[in-house]
Amino acid sequence: MIIFRHRKGCLITVLLCITIFVLHTGHTGQLFSKSLVDLAKIALRLLGGKIFPSHCACIKCMTQPDDDLWFQKRFITSIKPFLTRENKKLNEDTRAWWRKLQDDHITATFSEVVEKLFQVIPDADLYMDADPERCRTCAVVGNSGNLKGSHYGALIDSNVIIIRMNMAPTFSYEEDVGSRTTHQVMYPESAIDLDNTTRFLLIPFKTLDLQWLPGAITNGSNITYSYLPLRPKIKANKDLVLVLNPAFMKYVHEVWLDYQGKYPSTGFMALLLAVNVYGFGKDKDGHWHHYLEALTNKWLKTGIHDGNYEYKVVMKLSEKFKLQIY
Repeated sequence: MIIFRHRKGCLITVLLCITIFVLHTGHTGQLFSKSLVDLAKIALRLLGGKIFPSHCACIKCMTQPDDDLWFQKRFITSIKPFLTRENKKLNEDTRAWWRKLQDDHITATFSEVVEKLFQVIPDADLYMDADPERCRTCAVVGNSGNLKGSHYGALIDSNVIIIRMNMAPTFSYEEDVGSRTTHQVMYPESAIDLDNTTRFLLIPFKTLDLQWLPGAITNGSNITYSYLPLRPKIKANKDLVLVLNPAFMKYVHEVWLDYQGKYPSTGFMALLLAVNVYGFGKDKDGHWHHYLEALTNKWLKTGIHDGNYEYKVVMKLSEKFKLQIY
């Protein structure tokens, strides 16, 4: 739901945190000790709340069964968020939907392109393991101007998984946005250099993105232009690269957004991977802009994404205690 210089889906990142990391993460508010979590669960039992076998050590686990039909109808765990060799064959509907996102005219076979990709990056189905002894918290940090003066830095850094997007800096903004990053969501047009411990999470909007990646993280790519100039090489640990599954992107658009907008924003897709959400939406004066830049256009909108509808979904998730919005 934040505005990006190259507007790609904000909402997908949010839904990512709910769907993958949130699969086996949960709410702790601050990071409660296990004893406090156990006490909270006992208190809930005494108050008559339903107690199911615990999927995690958090007070609330996102995969825990409940009576919320609205959420359960949309929370489909069979659609894996990350691309692997196992799910590299897209069905015809998914392939057609994905190719329309940015008028993809490349004729290369998708599965062959992906196979070349996995000769460079790991083929791993991560974060799908549950553990009743573990509480894995996840925050997705947007770029909204509402982070200015928030003093959320320490709270953001207390999460186990911290997802940031595109070119968002932390240097000199640490007090408000934190300093740690475990996952950086990018696409080729927004790619920046990463340290050796941060995961590069690529959101592919076209076949060219997948063809660019192997060279860009090794010896240099010969693909240097899409609709904008591309960096032929970036610093990133190739063993820590993840690629979003196009089938997951389509699922977010259809199931969570009811086909609103051309496709989900990057932030919304990331948000579905998280339980704690920072820096999304308008600032306190109702303006859309980034914390890293001065407000120059008070009438800036959300482009090809239906920002209003995305916001309604995010607020619905918050009302149902699936997300904590700061």
